[in-house]
Amino acid sequence: MTTAELVQQIHLKKSFLCIGLDTDLEKIPSHLLKEEDPLFAFNKAIIDATQHLCVAYKPNIAFYEAYGIKGWIALDKTIKYLNEKYPEIFTIADAKRGDIGNTSTRYAKAFFEDMEFDSVTIAPYMGKDSVEPFLAFKNKHTILLALTSNKGAFDFQTKLIDGKELYKEVLETSVTYENSENLMYVVGATKATFLTDIRKIVPQSFLLVPGVGAQGGSLEEVCKYGMNNQVGLLVNSSRGIIYASQGIDFAEKAAESALALQTQMAVELKQLK
Repeated sequence: MTTAELVQQIHLKKSFLCIGLDTDLEKIPSHLLKEEDPLFAFNKAIIDATQHLCVAYKPNIAFYEAYGIKGWIALDKTIKYLNEKYPEIFTIADAKRGDIGNTSTRYAKAFFEDMEFDSVTIAPYMGKDSVEPFLAFKNKHTILLALTSNKGAFDFQTKLIDGKELYKEVLETSVTYENSENLMYVVGATKATFLTDIRKIVPQSFLLVPGVGAQGGSLEEVCKYGMNNQVGLLVNSSRGIIYASQGIDFAEKAAESALALQTQMAVELKQLK
């Protein structure tokens, strides 16, 4: 999917919501455990109930790897279902990969060619040759971890290196990479006030913003500091939507939670115009 197509969907749906599919067998409704593939059954129900309210889904790969081959099969079925039934939806493999060049190339082929995700999250610590193999794929997007929403982000990401925060060095260096126009960045909603400085470095890039909802991030602040003239935001909510209920009505309640966020987003998009 191209960036222009993503922007078109945002305006069409009046939403820049990304729903995280952090699917955990210990948290999904117990009646689904009787299904042949409980992970996929849950994902399919959530997707069908919320697809009209969001523009992206983000399966967290760890939640599928944890179940071995059964988890990978559920993940494969989920991405195939999305690509076949809802091809207009932007898909994110939240895999946080990043390794030496030939290994990164294999990771990129796995997610972009085999599973046909639109994007994948990447840890940039190993530098240029671990990132550029992902950037080489046309109409695919590489989402670098820049400033994350967890407490441990302050251990390294905001440390001063020669007078500059490390996350700023990551941003400034990344824009020099080949095919850097295919870059997006993860910036946590709990770090919303940092967005002003981030936008000075990457004014036109899309930002994937987790942390709204269960982690306490403010959508209003994220939009105030992070929105650009192309919207430039994908705001993710996972637990706050998919686990809104553990009953038979779980998909319906997920849709209600998604609608609440989408309604707020529609207001923010009106202000952009």
